[in-house]
Amino acid sequence: MIHICVDYLDLNHACPKDNYPTPFINQIIHECAESEIFSFMDDFSGYNHINIAPIDQEKTTFICPWGMFTYKKLHFNLKNVRAKFQWAMSYAFHDIRNIVQPYLDDFPTHSRK
Repeated sequence: MIHICVDYLDLNHACPKDNYPTPFINQIIHECAESEIFSFMDDFSGYNHINIAPIDQEKTTFICPWGMFTYKKLHFNLKNVRAKFQWAMSYAFHDIRNIVQPYLDDFPTHSRK
């Protein structure tokens, strides 16, 4: 197995910061504490499920002895991955916000009854 280490320092400096807010964990825990049933689910590799737009894939190019490659999925070292993932999860669960409140790659789930 080969592990590739890519330095995104220049790319991260060139990208504007995405200020999508991360929910306050103390508010989420407080809402769960008032429920009769709650569970915390972990989407361990959730960041790896979001595609990079084909036009932006070239910005993640890296070269190694076997050729030139790009990432097709978001890479955890990119600047705005956490904000983009939080936005995607908030959008995906917006209809059931009273049951599931995504917090990055964790899904606190609760029910009052």
